[in-house]
Amino acid sequence: EKYKPELAANAKKMVLPGKGLLACDESTGTVGKRLESIGMENNEANRMKWRNLLFTTPSLGDYVSGAILFEETLFQKDPDGVPFVDVLNKNGIIPGIKVDKGLFPLLGGADGENY
Repeated sequence: EKYKPELAANAKKMVLPGKGLLACDESTGTVGKRLESIGMENNEANRMKWRNLLFTTPSLGDYVSGAILFEETLFQKDPDGVPFVDVLNKNGIIPGIKVDKGLFPLLGGADGENY
């Protein structure tokens, strides 16, 4: 009950007309593939640069109401030392986190079928 008003307000903000959610919850491996495709090493410093580029896009908050983050991102900061969560909040973007344990083989499924 204590958090019900805050939860309702956040839900309302996240579904504002003309806005959407930014799914930037890519694992270190997935981000690494993107970085390596442009000749960059997959390390935390480069992943922070990639995320900073996303989160500081001009007018991002005009189009994005919420961002789904990967756990690592919760503890990362922009080049000025400001936590990414605060960068998003400052732009009116509600940060959230994906809670998942990854994919598992689908029982009885073909090779590569996961749930």
